[in-house]
Amino acid sequence: MWLHWLLRSFTAKEGVDMRLLSKSLALGAVLLALVAAPMAARATSCTTQAALQPQDRDGLTAAGGRMAVAIAQQDLTTLKAALLPSVAGDWDGMSAVVQGSGSLTKGGQIALRSVYLLDASTLTAAADTQFFCSNSSGSVTVTVTMRALPPGRYAVVFADATGAPLAGQLGLILAWDSGAWKLGGLTVRPGVLDEHDGVWWWSHARELAKAGQPWSAWFSYEVARSLLVPVDFLSSPNLEKLGTEQAAIKNSPQDAFPLTLPDGARTWKIDSLRLDPTLLHADLGAVYESTGVTDPAAQKTEAIAVLTALLKAQPGLRENFHGVWAYAAKGDKRTPVIELPMGQIP
Repeated sequence: MWLHWLLRSFTAKEGVDMRLLSKSLALGAVLLALVAAPMAARATSCTTQAALQPQDRDGLTAAGGRMAVAIAQQDLTTLKAALLPSVAGDWDGMSAVVQGSGSLTKGGQIALRSVYLLDASTLTAAADTQFFCSNSSGSVTVTVTMRALPPGRYAVVFADATGAPLAGQLGLILAWDSGAWKLGGLTVRPGVLDEHDGVWWWSHARELAKAGQPWSAWFSYEVARSLLVPVDFLSSPNLEKLGTEQAAIKNSPQDAFPLTLPDGARTWKIDSLRLDPTLLHADLGAVYESTGVTDPAAQKTEAIAVLTALLKAQPGLRENFHGVWAYAAKGDKRTPVIELPMGQIP
């Protein structure tokens, strides 16, 4: 089977524990395992929606729209019937993600945003592949990257739940199989966190960078990136610009870890700090080295002490994000301990 599912949170990194992985289902994030880092270009082509032949445009918008509506309506029967045969064995995971994404599309109407037709039929074997999707003038190019892609025709369809409070955005990967477009993969992400969209968070990041708050600026860029596109396998001039601005921040948290924080007679060590929108808020997730306490009350006390020390060191985070997750690390084990809104952290 050349295609299989990789279940993960859209902010999760390698090594994340299974409890965090299961929470990612509530965010509706499912990605194809064939998606990876940029690879060498192959003999392929991409056609944007505006340049599609009428029959291709009509077929793709009909199939993509039908599947997107089925996701929003929790219509598992329609989705299962449209599933690519090679991923049928992963239906349980896919259906769980769809069911967990209901809050992202609730109250909205599905509207297609864009369609890309990816032609890899000239490949002679599975290959790491990039598709360069340019507009009619060639002034803007979107790059879609896939790994170990077999010969065939594929499509990427983006849709939005317009009017939904969380502005759910959907990314679908379709594959042409037996004379029809079949569902090969999907993601569902919020387009809004804490009542602000990606454009607002990007602008906010710039303001924070100018104001000399590098940590808050850095993570605001991370929020913006997560909200601006529903998939991780696409790059564009706008996203590249965002990345360039973020990389230019001096004294950012990018190279700050592991971070040692004094706390009276104790010293805490934080291994990492990342964006963690598991609860559909602009939260951060701190992984710290625990003393090894196992009593739940003692774990909570330790976690609060760590978070308090973190916010004392970086007070700007308190003003700009909803809260912080605490993950206790001991050896190879990582345990989610608590999530607290900023106002509840001393």
